[in-house]
Amino acid sequence: MPSFNSIALIGRYNGREGADSLNALGSFLVGLGCRVLVEKDSAKSIGVDRFEIADYASLGERADLAVVLGGDGSMLNAARNLARFKVPLIGVNQGRLGFMTDITAGSMLDAMAQILDGKYSVEDRTLLVAEVVREGTKTFSTIALNDVVVNKGAVGRLIEFLVHIDDEFVYDLRADGLIVATPTGSTAYALSSNGPILQPTVPGVALVPICPHTLSNRPIAVSDRSRIEITLKTAVDALLHFDGQPQVELQEGDKVIVRRADHPIRFVHPPGYSYFAMLREKLHWSEMY
Repeated sequence: MPSFNSIALIGRYNGREGADSLNALGSFLVGLGCRVLVEKDSAKSIGVDRFEIADYASLGERADLAVVLGGDGSMLNAARNLARFKVPLIGVNQGRLGFMTDITAGSMLDAMAQILDGKYSVEDRTLLVAEVVREGTKTFSTIALNDVVVNKGAVGRLIEFLVHIDDEFVYDLRADGLIVATPTGSTAYALSSNGPILQPTVPGVALVPICPHTLSNRPIAVSDRSRIEITLKTAVDALLHFDGQPQVELQEGDKVIVRRADHPIRFVHPPGYSYFAMLREKLHWSEMY
């Protein structure tokens, strides 16, 4: 009997390549006795109609495991939609870097066979909750797996904001923005802004200034139990992003409050997974030039 009996397949919206992989995996899983559900927008986009179609709410209620065929962006989207249902995720890399998608397309069927035979490991990843408070009223709330970012918009002027951690004043910062990154997100936008890489099991978050006006403003890591409050002092065309998605236009006086979510997202890893081996591969460490 497979370790996971009902499996959701979530595809990348990129045409025939995604359809072929999803069809192949779905047929393979059915042959092993699994129930296969395909996320409805994925099915519509890539033209898959051989399996049962379901929306995210239904997948969350019925799936034991979600397999994401795509890149890190696809994993981020699936994580935000399924986190509240506690459905574990595993990724098949059909993107570029793929920090979160452990399985290569060529090894997909072999890896899934091993996982269904009980040969896998699990790892919980921290999620963040971000809220916007305007004149004392919460106007927006979301969750993020990678990061929450306050940054300048198209006008291009520096923004200025106050940062408090657990109600203690940290600094008054003028910069292009500030990234609040989970350990998962430490290899995303934060890394390109010279932030630290945090191992996923580290119970912390990184605060990474984006092009600060004062070069002494350096990234810092704080406990993931902290409550981080960012208050906009000057906010010409400032925006709030989460996991790379622009969401909220910010105004002077707005507060962005970030904290750890009450529940994590669970990743399933195939046999032989190593976080540091993944970093060596993706970041080309130890290569001879």
